[in-house]
Amino acid sequence: MTPPAPPRVRRLVVHTREVDPIEDILAYASPADPLVWQRRGDGFVGIGMLAALEVGGRRPEPDSGTRSAALAEAWRALAAAADVHDEVGLPGTGLVGFGALAFADGSASTSTIIVPEVIVGRRDGRSWITTIRRPDADATDPQPRPWGEYWSATLGPGTLDAPGYQRAVRGALGAIRAGKVAKVVLARDLEGTVPAGADLRRLVRALAGGYPDVWTFAVDGLIGASPETLVTVAGGTVTARVLAGTASRGADADTDIRASLDLATSAKDQDEHQYAVRSVLAALRPHTSALASGETPFTLKLPNVWHLATDIEGELSHGASALDLVGALHPTAAVAGSPTPAALAAIARLEPFDRGRYAGPVGWIDASGDGEWAIALRCAQFGESDAEGTRPVHAHAGAGIVSGSDPESELLETRVKFRPIVDALA
Repeated sequence: MTPPAPPRVRRLVVHTREVDPIEDILAYASPADPLVWQRRGDGFVGIGMLAALEVGGRRPEPDSGTRSAALAEAWRALAAAADVHDEVGLPGTGLVGFGALAFADGSASTSTIIVPEVIVGRRDGRSWITTIRRPDADATDPQPRPWGEYWSATLGPGTLDAPGYQRAVRGALGAIRAGKVAKVVLARDLEGTVPAGADLRRLVRALAGGYPDVWTFAVDGLIGASPETLVTVAGGTVTARVLAGTASRGADADTDIRASLDLATSAKDQDEHQYAVRSVLAALRPHTSALASGETPFTLKLPNVWHLATDIEGELSHGASALDLVGALHPTAAVAGSPTPAALAAIARLEPFDRGRYAGPVGWIDASGDGEWAIALRCAQFGESDAEGTRPVHAHAGAGIVSGSDPESELLETRVKFRPIVDALA
């Protein structure tokens, strides 16, 4: 396996110190290219870029293995050369890299881990600043940046419009009836533009305010709010939350309760959920000495949808890092299907686009290998500004297709899943 070329620094000097409480960490992020990991007001933002580990896209692919494995190897080498002085000792302090990986190893999109020059964080009422520098460089204190003007995006159908998506669903159902695959997760896309000078922190803030209980993230132009934790590693313990099976929220209390009950008793959604749970358990089992999951899923309430959810927890047995487990888990049945190779082949055949980083892993990792990673859902990818004064944006949403799925119902599900990012962009 060929890892990405290490950054041209022989050694990093990392210092985390506690500071007076910071209420709005987002004000410190870059307006044009924010670097953020946040939930319930806690989290951290990165400022500047000291180093970037990259594979795919414009960078060479690994000779063998996966992008996540190559990045994990490169990260271990970088972390081993870092001199870390952490006076706070909370998750997200010390040396931290922000990562966003493509859904598929063959994607034209780059998979990357970004090491910022400064991190501003807060958790449980405590705030900190981390400086990451070369030994011969001086550390500088960050300053909040003024907020840019409000803006809105223009969005429209992408490569796969609504009729095309329904045709793709019928194609997946044909493959299921033929016994080629049990579940396929199919996505469709929207595309549009935002003003070239748009302060993208406003999108992050809108998502964090509307969906405070999920992970809000911004990494290398990928911005979203994901309800699905792929994996968390902390002190030898691994946890994951599986979401599969979705229903729209009701318009009033009675219809909302009925929607939750219908989801909990839906054979189609229960089947879809169990595929996803089994795939996560199978991926984690070789890396754990103990592993447990809920016997039955619970209904998770979000502002716009109900999800079937199952929590999984285990104890790591071989010192695996968060990135090692990302490689073991991705792609789960919740975003690809089951069995995975057949589902990925069906996706490649039925989706007329490269997903890029949509439904790929997004999160962070620290020097010890701990970290939090979500699946990049309810998100949009921003490109570089063009000569016309606009910046392109692409968004995706998908639904799990199993035996008994209805093309029109699956299309409606994607509309519900698009709502968080579309409303925030508006």
